[in-house]
Amino acid sequence: MNDGDTNDIDSARRDRRTRAVRRYFDACNAASRSIFAEVLRADCVHYFPPNAGGPYRSRDAIADLWIGFVRAVGSSWTIDRLVCDGVQAVVEWTHFKPDAGEHIRGSEWYEFDDDDMIVGIWAHYASARDVERPANQLEGFPYEEQGYPSAPPPLDDAALASRREATGRA
Repeated sequence: MNDGDTNDIDSARRDRRTRAVRRYFDACNAASRSIFAEVLRADCVHYFPPNAGGPYRSRDAIADLWIGFVRAVGSSWTIDRLVCDGVQAVVEWTHFKPDAGEHIRGSEWYEFDDDDMIVGIWAHYASARDVERPANQLEGFPYEEQGYPSAPPPLDDAALASRREATGRA
């Protein structure tokens, strides 16, 4: 395990793992099984907080989950912060659900195999899920002042085409 000494960081491995996490979010936004296959090992496990579902115990189960959200509520995600030490990565994200008129914020830890494939994801939510709130996020945190997104991200034509093919909607 890295002890925090930046001199010990393998920058090439850090860059590969950072790219893998960014591609994972591309896969979610494009609802693309082929991109999920690029970055998630077949036996990847995605853990969630209590009462939030999961764990999802395979690449296919994880892809089904996020493609289902795109289909049901038009979901899209942003990476708001990403840190990688070359061993593990962590992101802070926003999950927009436009058709439900809500969004949630949280973070995830990523674990990788020796081939830089994602093998484990641990999700943590910024707040307990409250279905009465359109925004589930830290109380009082100045998201907009800090430059966090307040609307779903724009998607490129390829992602929109992939979403339409996978879900029947943009």
